[in-house]
Amino acid sequence: MDKLVINGGKRLEGTVSVSGSKNATLPVAVAASILGDGASVINNVPDLRDVETLRSVLEVLGATTKFKDSTLHIAPRNEIVYEAPYDLVRKMRASIYVLGPLLARLGRAKVSFPGGCAIGPRPIDLHIKGLEQLGARIEIKGGYIYAQTDRLIGADMDLSGVHGPSVGATANVMMAATLAEGTTRIRNAAREPHVSDLAKFLNAMGAEIEGIGTSELKIHGVKQLLGTEYSIVPDDIEAGTFMVAGAITGGDVFVKNALQANLEAVSATLSEAGVQLDWKENGVRVTTPRHLNAIELSTEPFPGFPTDMQAQMTGLLSLVSGTSVVNEAIHTDRFMHVAELNRMGADIRVRGNRATVRGVPKLSGAPIMASDLRAGAVLVLAGMAAEGETVVSRVYHIDRGYERIEEKLTGIGADIARIDE
Repeated sequence: MDKLVINGGKRLEGTVSVSGSKNATLPVAVAASILGDGASVINNVPDLRDVETLRSVLEVLGATTKFKDSTLHIAPRNEIVYEAPYDLVRKMRASIYVLGPLLARLGRAKVSFPGGCAIGPRPIDLHIKGLEQLGARIEIKGGYIYAQTDRLIGADMDLSGVHGPSVGATANVMMAATLAEGTTRIRNAAREPHVSDLAKFLNAMGAEIEGIGTSELKIHGVKQLLGTEYSIVPDDIEAGTFMVAGAITGGDVFVKNALQANLEAVSATLSEAGVQLDWKENGVRVTTPRHLNAIELSTEPFPGFPTDMQAQMTGLLSLVSGTSVVNEAIHTDRFMHVAELNRMGADIRVRGNRATVRGVPKLSGAPIMASDLRAGAVLVLAGMAAEGETVVSRVYHIDRGYERIEEKLTGIGADIARIDE
């Protein structure tokens, strides 16, 4: 199992490039493997543990995949298997994306309950609700989801949950609806950039989806989807993480391929804290004055501040003079990074879904442990800002969502080494 050893106190300078979006790649690869007739070529794919896990799932289901130089080739075979087994699905929540496409293509599916990051329960009730409204019959037993349908028929539905629109349910139902009979209208649809990227990919395959990027999607069912070539959108969360990396080290960093339209809330929050952002056509320059401002932020569904950036921003605020408040409105258990930051000298107190962050003058290096993907990211950021040596274990969490993070950060001045423990 690998560890990252970080010698902190280095000011980051230079250009770092953003890879393709993990969260867009996963459903796009599912759609290409199950819904499409013919091969697809997907460019700008990040080399990540989650992508490798999904390739294994798709090959079990009946696709042939090849990945080289950020390009994923997918060729569906004539016979598609309808069962996604536990030993693969348990590794990654995104495996649930095969449920809707299998129903649309085969009329049945057997999918194990998914696994993934340990950041509290994330139920799939809205996935099931949406597919049932399209005409699926769904039963849950023995840790598996059994789904059948004679045919899927377009329906009018609302996919908002307790914490807002469901990204996963929107994607799953949208994929299933592309081959349903008639028109499906999804109200309160998720608007995240990777949901829009999936919709654009489906349209490139021959789907008819209207309202991309809005809270109401209309999907007109078609008879067939074809393989295509497509490039994945840059990863907005990786871009935001590198923006915070520049800020937390007092650096001067150009984040190449960052898309301003997908990072408005992150940009506004960093600017409110005093970070200077200079947007260009191909990215953003991040510079940081000596004094930053304490702020209050709340996570929200897109276009609000993303829950996937909450940990990174909390890490930055831990070094900002004054008291900041962070409200986590999406995943209320997503503060597991706080205990590790406090071990490094941060002063953060959590009560329910609210963290009070009292800024400290410095952090000190320590042995720390990643509990999930974004918690791992903030620990790397904190280690770069801290005095002394930080050792981050359970790096496999980070590898799920960041492509060669230590190489990219080393390229702009960080002192990070990966070691095999």
